[in-house]
Amino acid sequence: MEDKSEEKKLSVFQRETSLQRTAKRLLSFIKEKNLKPGDRLPPERELARMMNISRPSLREALRALQSMNIIENKHGSGNYITSLEPKRLIQRLEAVFMLEDSTYSELFEARKILETGIAEIAAQRITDEEIRTLEAIVRKTRSEVDNPEAFLQLDLELHNVILKAAKNDILDLFMSSVNQLSLYSRRRTSERPEIRRQTLRDHKEIINALKRRDPEKSRAAMLEHLKRVERGLRRTEE
Repeated sequence: MEDKSEEKKLSVFQRETSLQRTAKRLLSFIKEKNLKPGDRLPPERELARMMNISRPSLREALRALQSMNIIENKHGSGNYITSLEPKRLIQRLEAVFMLEDSTYSELFEARKILETGIAEIAAQRITDEEIRTLEAIVRKTRSEVDNPEAFLQLDLELHNVILKAAKNDILDLFMSSVNQLSLYSRRRTSERPEIRRQTLRDHKEIINALKRRDPEKSRAAMLEHLKRVERGLRRTEE
């Protein structure tokens, strides 16, 4: 008989399956009801009953859609469809939630190839002003290390500044797709205090390498950062 303790050690990739199904069902609901930008979703209790799912499962799916700016939660008022066109909402969510277990590994492979190269190029092209912007983000990040949502937004901002510093429109285009796909995994890792603290240290190392205009060290620092993030994601639900 297999050790039951091993059965519990499902990776975050395996556990995403239920969320994917629920989010797709929620998106189908939006499509079937022909909801328009600005329309309000039914209250959670009613929506969970209509979809025949538990409220915790519904809330997790709603949070995932909120992280992608597909749904906006207005405090005290409820959940609303964003200003994006419904057709774009459908395509966007289906693309994100096509990610299956193995695809998350492929996503990190793509990030390690693209973002390390971006860091290498950025080290050769980054301006003093961009360096100061990165340092300012790190200072803000230090003050928000106990705030997962603020930390996530600052993390995204820092990586975007490095991307812009590379000054390559094609890489910018590629990363827009990769960043969209990685939003949910980044949210999961940003919820872990130990990962946030390590990420802050990693960001400092990346900036130090960029400040020295050292392409090789910039690439290496970014690679180590992404490896740690990937390991952290895999550990989130062990």
